[in-house]
Amino acid sequence: MAKWKYGISFAEKSPMTAPLPLAGDLYENMRMAAALGYDAVEMHTREIAEFDLARIREMSARGEGRICMLVTGRLYTERKLSLLDASEDSVDACMQGMKRYIDLAAALQAGIVLGWVKGTVPPEGDRERCLELLGGRLKALNDYSREKDVPIVVEVINHYETNLFNRAEETLTFLDQNRLDNCYVHLDTYHMNIEELDPCQAIRMCGKKLGYFHVADNSRRYPGSGQLDFKKILGTLDEIGYQGYVSVECIPEPDRMTAAKRAIAHLHAVEP
Repeated sequence: MAKWKYGISFAEKSPMTAPLPLAGDLYENMRMAAALGYDAVEMHTREIAEFDLARIREMSARGEGRICMLVTGRLYTERKLSLLDASEDSVDACMQGMKRYIDLAAALQAGIVLGWVKGTVPPEGDRERCLELLGGRLKALNDYSREKDVPIVVEVINHYETNLFNRAEETLTFLDQNRLDNCYVHLDTYHMNIEELDPCQAIRMCGKKLGYFHVADNSRRYPGSGQLDFKKILGTLDEIGYQGYVSVECIPEPDRMTAAKRAIAHLHAVEP
């Protein structure tokens, strides 16, 4: 029996350059992921997406997978909305979009990934003021999601891509200072390889506040293809008693099926 629940990232449409191993029809990919040994798929989708909930529940009951997380990034990449937008109307639209994601996640019994949609501190912007605004807006989403029994995981992303929440310690401090009791840290081995002096110590630091875990190797290809020591990394997750999903988010090279197969095989091989 696997040590953790394993997930894999999916979008209905995704270029081969994106770190999403699976793409295409949702239900076919849920079945395929389950057949490969994954427990669930992480879904990159719009907040207004429609799902056949009865079909998903039936598939789950038959052991044909489920959706573990909804990723909110398309509010940012497609609708150009963020929680730190300069326009109050845009912030309101972002908040409403996030609430729709939370409602959808509640129906799917899934969680929410909050990454790019948090926004960034603009050039010459007041960082402390931005953090204050972000804290207030996330507190409102935290309380709304708690009522819906939907956890929010705040993704830690490297500084080449964003200027907020680049390291575990920074993210933990923010969650603690703003009393975000239904928000958790989301770590990713690819980003940790860039930002953390000791990725395993970052995992230990998060402890029970670690809510979600992405895996990819140092080049962002599948685990086991590069230089990261996943035996040590998974051993540290075991050490802190991690109970969440370990989800593969990697570039689909040499092809989608090969990356998905090799990723899960390597993770099983190095489980503590």
